[in-house]
Amino acid sequence: MINTLVFASSNENKIAEIKSLLPSNYQLLSSHELGLKEEIPETGDTLEGNALMKARYIYERTSKACFADDTGLEVLSLGGRPGVYSARYAGEERSADNNMKKLLSELEGSSNRQAQFRTAIAYINLKGEAFLFEGKVEGLISTELKGNEGFGYDPIFLPEGLNQSFAQMSLADKNAMSHRARAFAAFIHFLETQKS
Repeated sequence: MINTLVFASSNENKIAEIKSLLPSNYQLLSSHELGLKEEIPETGDTLEGNALMKARYIYERTSKACFADDTGLEVLSLGGRPGVYSARYAGEERSADNNMKKLLSELEGSSNRQAQFRTAIAYINLKGEAFLFEGKVEGLISTELKGNEGFGYDPIFLPEGLNQSFAQMSLADKNAMSHRARAFAAFIHFLETQKS
């Protein structure tokens, strides 16, 4: 039996990454595929708050069980910034390139380049009950962009113990260790245990 999961996202990169993580007995529907084209608000001050906000937004409009994620890059020497503001770090000029440029300029000359990627997944079941799952991976911020794969901050994030960025890895290699993959694995494990 195929289980349908509704993903509260229109981000094509995230959708592709999640689809690549899905067990064969699941299929993914994005919010766009449900006819919800508007931008989902994410004004929370935590990753968990944003993920819950997005999942509730879709649930309230469709009455379908759904999940959402929010991901942040947390840099130790910047007090955890950009964190929940990762996607819009460069303000009005936000783009992946401008966000990375701003971060690299703030870290210029810094010897402490420790960081972690953290993903929060919020799931709302058919009864409207909410559940949270987390995944994280520690690493370092490189001094320059490396690689052309991935998205967001992937070209400047070097997972712990490796000298290549997420953007230098295949999707399969990234999924073997990424924050999103770890959070999603915890989420799928939860769904599977609910069935038994």
